[in-house]
Amino acid sequence: MHQLSYIFLWITLTLWSCNGAAKREQQRQDSLARQDSIQKIERKKNRKTILFLGNSLAAGFGLDNPEESAYPALIQKKLDAGNHNYRVVNAGVSGETTTGGRERINFLLKQKVDILVIELGGNDGLRGVSPQVVKENLQQIIDIARKRYKKIKILLVRMEAPPNLGLDYTAGFTKAFDDLEEDNRKVVTVPFILDGIAGKPELNQSDGTHPTAEGHEMMANKIWKYLQKVL
Repeated sequence: MHQLSYIFLWITLTLWSCNGAAKREQQRQDSLARQDSIQKIERKKNRKTILFLGNSLAAGFGLDNPEESAYPALIQKKLDAGNHNYRVVNAGVSGETTTGGRERINFLLKQKVDILVIELGGNDGLRGVSPQVVKENLQQIIDIARKRYKKIKILLVRMEAPPNLGLDYTAGFTKAFDDLEEDNRKVVTVPFILDGIAGKPELNQSDGTHPTAEGHEMMANKIWKYLQKVL
């Protein structure tokens, strides 16, 4: 009889111990989950912002799913994969010129921006806009951004004019970007992102102007190489 009582007591204590251990483990897991949730919220609150001020290239014109496959979206994926706490804001507008970008920049900078990527000038070149106007507009965008946020980091993507506008115009267009690079030593200059893409049918859509999804991957890789320097 006493032996049965001891056995019963032993079983009871063992079950109580197991239940207690399971409960403690569950509490530990719940605590870790709460901590992870809090850290994610704090991390999201502290995310820095990269603003892409661009034209149809940034907008992903003609792509089936530009929100996922345009080069700014691909940059976001690279940031996430590298555990960089940044969010990309894509302010690309199809047909945008440097004048349009200059007119929009004050509004766009109402949100805190840590890195500004300027990808404008392509449409100016296609329309034969004076290289001096292109230079002045881009310089104003840079100046406005620096005045608004003293510590902002800026990338300027070089653009090229189409050769059919003549040697004088294309040389002037190139010089405009050369001058901007010379006058803004703290700005990171990104080489022409359509180099190796423009003129290749397999990397462009049927219009022969806007890159395919593969072309956007190439542009993203080109910009990422320089963006990493300022993260």
